[in-house]
Amino acid sequence: MEQAVKDTFNQGNLRANETYQIGRRRFTVDPITRLEGHGKIDIFLDDKGDVERAYLQVPELRGFEVFSIGRPAEDMPQITSRICGVCPTAHHMAAAKALDDLYKVEPTSAGRKIRELVYNAFTLEDHALHVFVLGGPDFIVGPEAPPAERNIIGVIGKVGLEAGKKVISMRRRIREITSYFGGKVVHPVLGLPGGVSKALKPEDLPKFKELAKDGVEFATWTLDVLKKVVLGNPEYVKMITSEAFTHQTCYMGMVDEQNKVNFYDGKIRVVDCKGKEVCRFTAQQYREFVAEHVEAWSYMKFTFLKQRGWKGFVEGPDTSIYAVGPLARLNAADGMATPKAQAAYEEFYQTLGGKPVHHTLATHLARVIEMIYAAERIEQLINDPEITSPDVRRVPTNVPKVGIGVVEAPRGTLFHHYETDERGLITMANMIVATQNNAARIAMSVERAAKGLIKGGHVTEGLLNKVEMAFRAYDPCLGCATHSLPGHLPLKVNLYNRNRELLQQLVQE
Repeated sequence: MEQAVKDTFNQGNLRANETYQIGRRRFTVDPITRLEGHGKIDIFLDDKGDVERAYLQVPELRGFEVFSIGRPAEDMPQITSRICGVCPTAHHMAAAKALDDLYKVEPTSAGRKIRELVYNAFTLEDHALHVFVLGGPDFIVGPEAPPAERNIIGVIGKVGLEAGKKVISMRRRIREITSYFGGKVVHPVLGLPGGVSKALKPEDLPKFKELAKDGVEFATWTLDVLKKVVLGNPEYVKMITSEAFTHQTCYMGMVDEQNKVNFYDGKIRVVDCKGKEVCRFTAQQYREFVAEHVEAWSYMKFTFLKQRGWKGFVEGPDTSIYAVGPLARLNAADGMATPKAQAAYEEFYQTLGGKPVHHTLATHLARVIEMIYAAERIEQLINDPEITSPDVRRVPTNVPKVGIGVVEAPRGTLFHHYETDERGLITMANMIVATQNNAARIAMSVERAAKGLIKGGHVTEGLLNKVEMAFRAYDPCLGCATHSLPGHLPLKVNLYNRNRELLQQLVQE
């Protein structure tokens, strides 16, 4: 065993930062790549060279909930958008909706539609980022291609320069909707309690109508690209549907009154691994259905269905673990609310053997279906006669107390919960983010992939990248998912000898 480890290192197949222990193998992928935030994967092999355990560890810690205390509630859309530079609009919009609830004020119709317009533009652009820059290169370029090629440059090399220009141009143009209403793309200033800060001028309508039309074409073109590259490759289909990338858990997503996917407003619906509805609740009821669990090896907390109780990292009919995000939303809903997205939705389930789909890597295809829905919804809203109404805000008059808002971030369901004193100063803030909702399933996915792919001590850089693909499909934002200060989470340090025998354990509660 020891000689095999040395031979593997001598062949130069592995990453420079992997560690080696006598009589045992431990591989550390640090940092994991093509995501927002910081994390690492520790893989422990047994004496046969098979995976004994694998952990996705999140070492960073942030304190947004704590240093929000004492700040005016109306600052929260700007404070929380600083959590992440990739998905600031999700936090901004969840905060704005929490302020609506805090002040008990209903946005005007035009204000609500502008919010939804901006939010769907953000989702379309953010999903395109993942497809072509973060997760997509693993398929478009290849999971075992050299690391230097698994990026947007490698993607352009595969799809061609003109296609690359199309992707970059459309992402830039889509972002113009956010910058028009919010002043800037990153950290927009848009949402206010009761509405938005800017109306759409009638003279600016034509360019946005043209953009909306082009957005639908871009989204459908993207689906054609993935169908050709992914579904047209038997090896990719085999990998997607393999046991190494499959989990039977519950699924959570926001739906409208017809149980169709909606990113901005609706109720939260949860189905089990057979597709049967488990529960359905409003944002204000989230504490009755969602609870949090802590593990000593990560600063990311793990949510679960409160009424089922924490049962560990297990799957099956009775599991309390659920997934959020594109695949989960499609599984939790009865369909899409726009025609082209609905057609793609039906084809998705026909292709992958019926509903629900449990294959983690199928999330990439689900993500593109949501791109089509977002683009079609933008076109519907931009052609709504009310979209240019100057009546974009209703000023609140109530004394604030408690406010809870929820949106579907590109990565999944996002809750914001604020409590204030009578002056509107924050006394408590809690955020349960998409990646936290996915945390338990992501941990399971990383370990399942590692155990399914690494056998007999054979480890290559390509195999390690396939293990990373298990978390990358979720498009995680680890910066969002770690939002408590030290002292709120326990710390456990285990000291081992060279034979991995536990010598001492230090615990901080």
